[in-house]
Amino acid sequence: MAFHPLFLQWLPLFLLLLPILCLFILKPKNREKQIPNLPPSPPRLPIIGNLHQLGKAPHQSLWKLSQKYGPIMLLKLGQVPTLVISSSEMAKEVLKTHDHECCSRPPTESLRRISYNFLDVAFSPYSDYWREMRKLCVIELLSSKRVRSFEFVRKQEMARFINFVSEASPNEVNLTKKMFSLADAMVCRIVCGRTYEGKQFEFGSLEDAIHEAMTMMASFSAADSFPYFGWIVDVFTGFHARREKCFHNFDKFYQRMVDEHLDPARPKPEHEDIIDVLIRLLKDQTMAGGLTKDSIKAVLVNVFLAGVDTSSITVVWAMTELSRNPRVMKKLQAEIRNCVGKKGIVEESDIEKLDYLKLVVKETLRLHPPAVLLLPHETMVQCKIGGYDVYPKTRIQVNAWAIHRDPQNWKEPEEFIPERFENSCIDFKGQHFEFLTFGAGRRICPGLVMATTTVEFVLANLVYRFDWQLPSGMKIEDISLEEEGTFTVYRKLPLCLVPIKYNFQ
Repeated sequence: MAFHPLFLQWLPLFLLLLPILCLFILKPKNREKQIPNLPPSPPRLPIIGNLHQLGKAPHQSLWKLSQKYGPIMLLKLGQVPTLVISSSEMAKEVLKTHDHECCSRPPTESLRRISYNFLDVAFSPYSDYWREMRKLCVIELLSSKRVRSFEFVRKQEMARFINFVSEASPNEVNLTKKMFSLADAMVCRIVCGRTYEGKQFEFGSLEDAIHEAMTMMASFSAADSFPYFGWIVDVFTGFHARREKCFHNFDKFYQRMVDEHLDPARPKPEHEDIIDVLIRLLKDQTMAGGLTKDSIKAVLVNVFLAGVDTSSITVVWAMTELSRNPRVMKKLQAEIRNCVGKKGIVEESDIEKLDYLKLVVKETLRLHPPAVLLLPHETMVQCKIGGYDVYPKTRIQVNAWAIHRDPQNWKEPEEFIPERFENSCIDFKGQHFEFLTFGAGRRICPGLVMATTTVEFVLANLVYRFDWQLPSGMKIEDISLEEEGTFTVYRKLPLCLVPIKYNFQ
């Protein structure tokens, strides 16, 4: 939901051409006049509505607006009515009370293209097809059993990473870059049984490609904000061509992986990867609506964009907060080292015994949810939310970042205090609406188990094997918390720390 820089480039031209365009376009009826009780709204500008009020950090801009207009407010983003939710009470109404009415997705052009015309799970509008695909993912691809089956991958890649850091010690390590590479290696092996070492694409790295895809999906294209004629602006500004380049960049990679798995000469793998599973289901063809090669690639979109980016971002934020809070770091290291002993690596079987580790991960996900705005919902029928009338085809943005920092829900919400979760039943599994990292209701993230398993395992091993120091001359107060990003939000500056090998004797 970022206010895309291209928008600023074409806005003056668009405003100049608008009177001419209006001569050929019938103005749609103003539905709001038919609604007696609309949510509060900030003042709007003609044509663009509230688009000008979304800055480089939309989640923070929307939070500031909510301080004045309340936890439920109605914005017009171009011609698109958008309901913004900024409290746990209103989030519960959207994601539980009215879940069935609000569980679809807006069919934006960028999401349509990236997801192969909505053949995926995350971005697909609510339908019979979506229900079948979600069932497939939950049962076949992302179940606890399937996640456990890839433990050997995580362990092997973590061992390689530990060796790399050990060799680098005591020199500075760019954890932001290296965490992305580690997540890339793990996800690639889980998905297709091999690694590409970041060289999946002919031009540019996987990291650059993912950030570009996230930008495309989160940006407001003119076609979405002005449905009748915005596509002309997208073509003129180059936004359409940029989106097509992004799509084809990934499509070639996905096609390459599928072709490798369909090659009759490919040796039979010892372990079935995700593409193996999808191809088996493709040949089975028992799914309602049928699974196609494009469906497989659409699922890979979700796995790569969510699996690589969000897990690496979360570990980096966790290490950032631990570096800013030495008390928490020492307490976590003491728990892990006392529990694991001198084994040299934290096994996934050890994780269940590490209570404080889980508190640290929870607190990281509270303060730094990778997706600060949940994926947008869209109403399918007219309903009442917070006592206000909401029309069909209204987009809904739940501001998880604002809810996670709401002082009505959390004591000292800006502080990193893992102990707040001690003796607390609050979790991120969809039942507590003050903690919405993975969403809730029908559209809760199906990759929750995979994500938390990876983050806990990686973080545990990082703090178990090494003591981490700040670079020479740097103080704790110099550690930046400045954010950047669109669809997901990460540290603006890379996190560079000095690893010191821990002596277990």
